[in-house]
Amino acid sequence: MYADALASAFIVFLEVLTISKFEHQLNEEIRDKEVRLIGADNAQLGIMSAAEANQMAEEQGMDLVKIAPNSVPPVCKIMDYSKYCYDQKKREKDAKKNQKVVEIKEIRMSPSIDTNDFNTKVKAAQKFLADGNRVKVSVRFRGREMAHTNLGEKLLMDFADACAETASMEKNPKLEGRFMAMFLTPKTNK
Repeated sequence: MYADALASAFIVFLEVLTISKFEHQLNEEIRDKEVRLIGADNAQLGIMSAAEANQMAEEQGMDLVKIAPNSVPPVCKIMDYSKYCYDQKKREKDAKKNQKVVEIKEIRMSPSIDTNDFNTKVKAAQKFLADGNRVKVSVRFRGREMAHTNLGEKLLMDFADACAETASMEKNPKLEGRFMAMFLTPKTNK
């Protein structure tokens, strides 16, 4: 009984997968009485039956593809469908290649940080900003340091001033639990 339920669920899952991959109707799949036909050279060939349009596509050695199924009558085009799919995948790949993903880098400090450690953290933040990433600078308060959150705020403001050439402050320092954080974004060169 359990195996039957699992098998039927698997079949339903496969049906959902096949439906979602369905893109265009091709050649004999087009069962409309009349279609508006566009040639391979984008010329309007008029309204005709689907069988005539399919025959014209076969004579040219190409596919008949339904490109606008909701219009009346549906619009079909004669094209090389495999070349069209290849070009689409190539365009998507190129678009993905040109995207720049902006990451958020985090730098953590304590209110009692020393000057040299502070300068090292500033250099690291400037490197992240030069790469085009956003930087989250946070100060962690432990124990009685919570009574002196103003020291952490001053530290963060000094950090923002040290990075002022390459970054602008996106969010002012804000206390969230035991952490006070602010965000820096790289300045755009115009």
